[in-house]
Amino acid sequence: MEGVIDALTRDLLTRQVGFDWTVTEFVRVVDARLPPRVFYKHCPELAQPPVTTPSGIPVHLQLLGSDPTALAANARQALKLGAVSVDLNFGCPAKLVNRHDGGASLLRQPDRVYQAVKAVSEALEGEIPVTAKIRLGFANRRLAVACAQATEAGGAAQLVVHARTRDEGYRPPAHWEWIGKIRRHVSIPVVANGDIWTLEDYWKARTLSGCCDVMLGRSALADPWLAPRIRHWQLTGERLPESSWAMRASVLKEYAALQRQHLPDRVVVSLVKQWLAQMRQGSSEAHQNFQRVKRLTELDQLLGSLVIDEQLAALA
Repeated sequence: MEGVIDALTRDLLTRQVGFDWTVTEFVRVVDARLPPRVFYKHCPELAQPPVTTPSGIPVHLQLLGSDPTALAANARQALKLGAVSVDLNFGCPAKLVNRHDGGASLLRQPDRVYQAVKAVSEALEGEIPVTAKIRLGFANRRLAVACAQATEAGGAAQLVVHARTRDEGYRPPAHWEWIGKIRRHVSIPVVANGDIWTLEDYWKARTLSGCCDVMLGRSALADPWLAPRIRHWQLTGERLPESSWAMRASVLKEYAALQRQHLPDRVVVSLVKQWLAQMRQGSSEAHQNFQRVKRLTELDQLLGSLVIDEQLAALA
């Protein structure tokens, strides 16, 4: 979720009941301990303990790297700054990240996953948990179970599995049944991730993986009411209506209002378009509106062009 999940986004997405915890964008670790300002940039919630969104939802800090010593040093730095959990990213499929020996590139060698998790776990000395996220492999799924077992052996307290390989990227389908295979070979909690866009997807992912919990990524941006709708269904068995365009547009407008308090309008325009582009998944109205406003460069014009019935939005 690099470049699309910041503190304001976390704030907006967690204002309704649905999420149990959130994760920052990754802090890129190379070969040295990073200064506090880098951590505060990615996780400004560190500056105001407890490390939660304004709604009280915990924020876990994520590191991405491959050097165990550097990861350990930065985990200690995160702990010193007040982090409540350190998550290790072994799932990023971005070519640039992988070329620089980060993210999913480590899945080709389970021992490197183990060494990274072990170094961070030992550095944290049990003061806060270390968790990990993996994919089913790099080019194939041959090492999926081995990589999962490596995270557990290294000391991870929880594992999130994105149900595709790196080479599969984000192309459907997600192989949720493979998460079930992994879950049967580890004893730590496993969280299912990948292609959970609807209530039906949520139930299929849980059924095929056997996992109690799921992680939402792009789908949380596409539909900010997906997590609340899932939680409502869990609690009541009642299916809430699908999110309207008015509801989605109201989030974009509030997001823009918050961002323009400290960013230039031209930057806010790009951020709003970026989120709107994510909303196109599963929403023909969002797609039509994106096509209509994608060339606008003035923020007020962009926001004014987001067709929305204000009264309906207020009711939503």
